[in-house]
Amino acid sequence: MTDLEAKLERFETLAAECDLIGKLTTDGAKRELYLRLAFHYRELVDDLRTVLATKNAA
Repeated sequence: MTDLEAKLERFETLAAECDLIGKLTTDGAKRELYLRLAFHYRELVDDLRTVLATKNAA
């Protein structure tokens, strides 16, 4: 497993954890924070997948 693949896996895990926390919390501000974090991690996952696909195609 390359370093980028390890980061991809970690960001996927963080996105899922933030989604779960965001859905379970009753505090509106914390919900917004965690759901925003999950969105950010999913964007990083998408970017890393693009990088890995480009790297593997070359």
